[in-house]
Amino acid sequence: MVKAIVGANWGDEGKGKITDVMAAQSDIVIRFQGGSNAGHTIINNYGKFALHQLPSGVFYSHITNIIGNGVALSVENFIKELTTLEERGVPKPNIMVSNRAQIVMPYHVELDSMEEARLSSKSFGSTKSGIAPFYSDKYAKIGFQINDLYDDEESLKEKIAHVLDLKNVMYEHLYHHEKLTVDGIYAKLVEYRELLAPYVADTFSYLHQAVKEGKTILLEGQLGALKDPDFGIYPMVTSSSTLAGYGAVGAGVPPYEIKEIVTVVKAYSSAVGAGEFVSEIFGDEADELRRRGGDGGEFGATTGRPRRMGWLDLVASRYGVQVQGATHVALTVLDVLGYLDEIPVCVAYELDGKRIDYFPPTAQLKHCKPVLVKLPGWKCDIRGIKKYEDLPENTRNYIEFVEKNLGVPIWMVSNGPSREDIIYRDCK
Repeated sequence: MVKAIVGANWGDEGKGKITDVMAAQSDIVIRFQGGSNAGHTIINNYGKFALHQLPSGVFYSHITNIIGNGVALSVENFIKELTTLEERGVPKPNIMVSNRAQIVMPYHVELDSMEEARLSSKSFGSTKSGIAPFYSDKYAKIGFQINDLYDDEESLKEKIAHVLDLKNVMYEHLYHHEKLTVDGIYAKLVEYRELLAPYVADTFSYLHQAVKEGKTILLEGQLGALKDPDFGIYPMVTSSSTLAGYGAVGAGVPPYEIKEIVTVVKAYSSAVGAGEFVSEIFGDEADELRRRGGDGGEFGATTGRPRRMGWLDLVASRYGVQVQGATHVALTVLDVLGYLDEIPVCVAYELDGKRIDYFPPTAQLKHCKPVLVKLPGWKCDIRGIKKYEDLPENTRNYIEFVEKNLGVPIWMVSNGPSREDIIYRDCK
């Protein structure tokens, strides 16, 4: 069976932990899109980790972890993360990298940084990881697939020269930067070839056989539905599809094999980067939630930037659940809200004086204001509780209110940062 774990919101919903928990009963975990521009935070017996390139199943020895063809692979970050795991006592994981995955080149990172600097106050809030230039090249058909690295020298240098004819126009005339050289890029690709050699595989054929054998396969998405380039808050989105449906493409499995889509919803809202955020809060109210939130404060796992904070937006979350095609929801960081007497929740938007309950496209979204209701808080620490019926009544009321508004069963409730802080509800 193939299952997908994806986000309903702006990212940072807690997908890494949910993948880590569900991986225990899985055979294969696959990252199917995105790059090192967002991190998945996991806390387990080995410590606290922020994974950017590695799948979240790397802490289990029985799992085959795959970096799929849809991923923007930063070789430097991939090797760095593997080295960090080893240094911290994690057994060497089983890793396969698709030979059809494409590589984030050093010039992608440079172009990303230079363009953000050029845009100045109108920048996209990029993590400067090279993701937009990478995907631009992928779809312009001038990217480097991993299998290209094993081509003959003459063919590879010919392709590099073609790419640099285009890149150096920007380097020289737009950004006034020193031009790239064929020999320099070729040397970097040879370095990548040697580093990746132990991991490169025909993951498509491997997964085709795994599906036939009935293996349990987890597709792990990055960011959330509201950062999808088609259905998100365009243009302040990422450059790859964040939707479960893309998992079939980015991993290489038949779409009809995806039987479960667990969509992660955060019990309050947070976001990194620019873009529309209707339920956003500011000042002391935001600072307090940020300080208490996450697993040590709400700060970007990649950038370290303070996350923008807001109350749970049920309009955006319901939309995110719908575009993901969720079969079940995992509700995370619920324990964080235990300090509040009352918990504001955004249940609708006001657009041009009218109340709406749908999530509009960006041109209308930027004019929306939140319609809030306040639910009674539970004023206690709920960490350590294992059974749903043992939760305080107001906590259960909050969960059931969210579930009713989402229209999808809440199967898992995360009530703390560690792997063991999970409550399962009988809704499957």
